[in-house]
Amino acid sequence: MRKATTPRQWRSGTEPRFARSDLKLRFLLSVLFTPLFALTTAAFAYFAAVAGPTSVPSRGTLVGFAIACFVLTVIATIDLCVVVRRRRVEL
Repeated sequence: MRKATTPRQWRSGTEPRFARSDLKLRFLLSVLFTPLFALTTAAFAYFAAVAGPTSVPSRGTLVGFAIACFVLTVIATIDLCVVVRRRRVEL
């Protein structure tokens, strides 16, 4: 026996059929935030290296912030590469 599915949502006609993201804005944000995240990663890593045993915030917290900023740096770099590739294809 076939399972009943929910009805499809129909387009209202006002949105584009194949929407695309604004590549110029994504490029600008990636160019702006990639070095910013890289600098904050380096800053948190430095502060974690010089943190003493009784410092506030603790060394573990600073390492966590450095890891989080590093992940954001990688994501921004990947997005920058994707945007540059898509802009080359469109031209």
